[in-house]
Amino acid sequence: DPCRNFHCKRGKVCQADRQGKPSCICEDPAACPSTKDYERVCGTDNKTYDGTCQLFGTKCQLEGTKMGRQLHLDYMGSCKHIPHCTDYEVDQFPLRMRDWLKNILMQYYERDQDTTGFLNEKQRSKVKKIYQNEKRLVAGNHSAELLLHDFEKNYHMYVYPVHWQFYQLDQHPADRSLTHSELAPLRASLVPMEHCITRFFQECDADQDKLIALKEWCHCFGIKE
Repeated sequence: DPCRNFHCKRGKVCQADRQGKPSCICEDPAACPSTKDYERVCGTDNKTYDGTCQLFGTKCQLEGTKMGRQLHLDYMGSCKHIPHCTDYEVDQFPLRMRDWLKNILMQYYERDQDTTGFLNEKQRSKVKKIYQNEKRLVAGNHSAELLLHDFEKNYHMYVYPVHWQFYQLDQHPADRSLTHSELAPLRASLVPMEHCITRFFQECDADQDKLIALKEWCHCFGIKE
């Protein structure tokens, strides 16, 4: 099979010609496998797609057009009304986001007590120090005042989770800057719960070059140079 090890980007599938030469063609959205309701996704065109296959197949068919360039995965789930993000809310957003990232690492560390695979040894040693200090502030819904006080008092506990999340996203390629596609796994899952995340990342891109550099990312989260 000439297509066996031939890689195509999302929205495209491999097809061999009569000479057996493989190439990538747009996936037919109508031919995508049926999906469950919870697998629906919302595109940046505010249309609900039955799944990522249908969304990226549609984007591929629009390749070369303005509509195709602008169409991305917005968030997981059917399209719905996303409330406007106020200036106050976007100012408070890093407080909750930092706490959330720290809590994710806490959960990974706890799971690694029984089974390994979530964190490597270097990550475990970093998180262990944070974990030992964490027990004084139980995970949960905290007021902005408490989160701000904790950040100022225990600043170094928050630096690694912020760096860790950037590294997790910066994979295609790993070049110390995040594209829209690299941000998508984090953004798309959080938009329905955190309506300020889109505006937050837009404002993180201080030079408006469509990339969030490591320096811009850290500045957004209040990490010192």
